Amino acid sequence: MSQIIHRSLHSTPPVAVSAQGAYITDAAGKRYLDACGGAAVSCLGHAHPDVLAAMHRQIDQLAYAHTGFFTSDTVEQLAAQLTRTAPGDLNYAYFVSGGSEAVETALKLARQYFVEIGQPQRTRFVARAQSYHGNTLGALAVGGNEWRRRQFAPLLIDVVRVSACNAYRDRRADESEQAYTQRLLNELEQAILEAGPETLIGFCAETVVGATTGATPPTPGYLQGVRRLCDKYGMLYIADEVMCGMGRTGTLHAFEQDDVVPDIVTIAKGLGGGYQPIGAVLASEKIVAALQAGSGLFQHGHTYICHPTAAAAALAVQQVIERDNLLEAVKTQGARLHQQLREVLGELPHVGDTRGRGLFAGVELVEDKASKRPFDPAFKLHAQIKANCMARGLMVYPMGGTLDGQYGDHILIAPPFIVTASQIDFVVDTLRQVIVEETGKLARRA
Repeated sequence: MSQIIHRSLHSTPPVAVSAQGAYITDAAGKRYLDACGGAAVSCLGHAHPDVLAAMHRQIDQLAYAHTGFFTSDTVEQLAAQLTRTAPGDLNYAYFVSGGSEAVETALKLARQYFVEIGQPQRTRFVARAQSYHGNTLGALAVGGNEWRRRQFAPLLIDVVRVSACNAYRDRRADESEQAYTQRLLNELEQAILEAGPETLIGFCAETVVGATTGATPPTPGYLQGVRRLCDKYGMLYIADEVMCGMGRTGTLHAFEQDDVVPDIVTIAKGLGGGYQPIGAVLASEKIVAALQAGSGLFQHGHTYICHPTAAAAALAVQQVIERDNLLEAVKTQGARLHQQLREVLGELPHVGDTRGRGLFAGVELVEDKASKRPFDPAFKLHAQIKANCMARGLMVYPMGGTLDGQYGDHILIAPPFIVTASQIDFVVDTLRQVIVEETGKLARRA
């Protein structure tokens, strides 16, 4: 028996012993194509020599220094890299250990901004249904993942909740995409007015929704409308790009494709590629200027913020992405992935939708394609698909509760930026076989 509190307390997962490129090998010698990057983390794949070398150099020189006493060259260089490549005036960075910490940091930074400028009555956030922002209490509160929230609801802060932007599920049959987008923006504005604009800190949203609904992009013009409403009512726009950012969608920041610039951005997974635990918040000039002109400090901190070894890994990852022009590879291989998903999986009777951007793709499964009716959650279709894929040497990221935290199944695909055409073909062909096999079992059971 393992002494670890694993994700499931009824089983112990296989033991990973080595990894190279797009593959992980377990203790039995079985090799798996990591087509989800763990959780959209391993953007460069595993054991990239340049990243490993950078980490070794850093450990030999300075593994750790507490920020109450020191900064370090590597952390400063990473901040310079990220602010140079960020759009607009996102000129400041704050480094933490992961995505949930990044969201907590963003929420506290946004709150302190309003305290510093003399608007302490702003105490609430606006966020969307079927979203996910992390598992710490503040992040869980703004998130709309009902399954993750349910048992902890009494501990969570109150958040103004509006609809998700999910055209496949929520756009009416007689409604144009533009009309659907405007309906969502009207709903958001009405929610702001009902809550009282003067009480609201900001709007927090994933640019492309990740684990909760499976790579669901916004409709054209939606985020531009959100930006306008935030400006109109003096609110901040916080973009959560922990999963979809840092090149995953084909641009370094996913919001670049929507022609907007948030006030605060959270990043993590693809920032360090899994080589060290790291996340970050990018903040606009006006946010930091307010703190500088006021208290002169950000009332926040963790033991491992600005960790030199984590920064060395992340800096190397970002330099490789830039040097090797991997954003173009994401666009090229992403186009192949989405075409294959449409052509190979899209015609299957139980694939309702394929979607996403770049190397960030989702496949939603339905029992009935015409009505979009989901499978009975008791079947745990997503779990069966994961197990079957693992047996065939493929790692994908299936999840349940796509619609409301209980009903719905989807598969998330997020391979490394170095993925090859033949590997994409293997992913899609294996998924086709597994979906046909597992949905066939359900049909026979019925």
